[in-house]
Amino acid sequence: MQELKRVYVWEFPIRLTHWINFLSIIALSITGFYIASPFAHAYSANQYIMGWMRFIHFVSAYAFLMSLIIRVYWAFMGNQYASWRAWFPFTPERFRELLSDFKFYLLLSREHAHVIGHTVTAGLTYFFVFSLFAFEIVSGFAIYSLTHKGFVWTLLGGWLLTVWSIPTIRLLHHMAMYLIFVFVGMHLYIAWWLDSTEKNGVMGSIFSGYKFISGKE
Repeated sequence: MQELKRVYVWEFPIRLTHWINFLSIIALSITGFYIASPFAHAYSANQYIMGWMRFIHFVSAYAFLMSLIIRVYWAFMGNQYASWRAWFPFTPERFRELLSDFKFYLLLSREHAHVIGHTVTAGLTYFFVFSLFAFEIVSGFAIYSLTHKGFVWTLLGGWLLTVWSIPTIRLLHHMAMYLIFVFVGMHLYIAWWLDSTEKNGVMGSIFSGYKFISGKE
């Protein structure tokens, strides 16, 4: 039996922001759907459904913003597995790993690059996803700035109103949400697939921070 080594990969800030993002996305999606098209109606002034939905949406948005700030900060202060360099894998060797990853995930090959942290595919994907996160935050604050004037709101997203109209911003805000849904589905599939094929504890690592590696990595 091959002996596996236990390695501490995902530090606490990485795990913390991961779960804040997860919970925020759920809350923002449900409340966002309701704000755009209410699916339940109040029958008395005491119910205040829209008010609560907006409150939860705004609180979740601030939590999402702080989570993104912490994650970007930790990309410079964390260990090598959290580093921003994993998001920009533009070297010939990493491009070969990218091709190998695509063949593996499409079930065209059983071989792929064994890495402890993020694969090259994951690095590029996270760069795209965090760009989506940033756009959701900016576009959300752009809509929010319609009723909140001042330098802070202009800085957080109000400036986007000079680029696009409100209907366009709302449409792109919703479209970005659907792209995030696609990412979540792919993320779960790939994490499960790697866990089942490599037996490296990748699913459990987001809770404990530890993965198990062999001599291949």
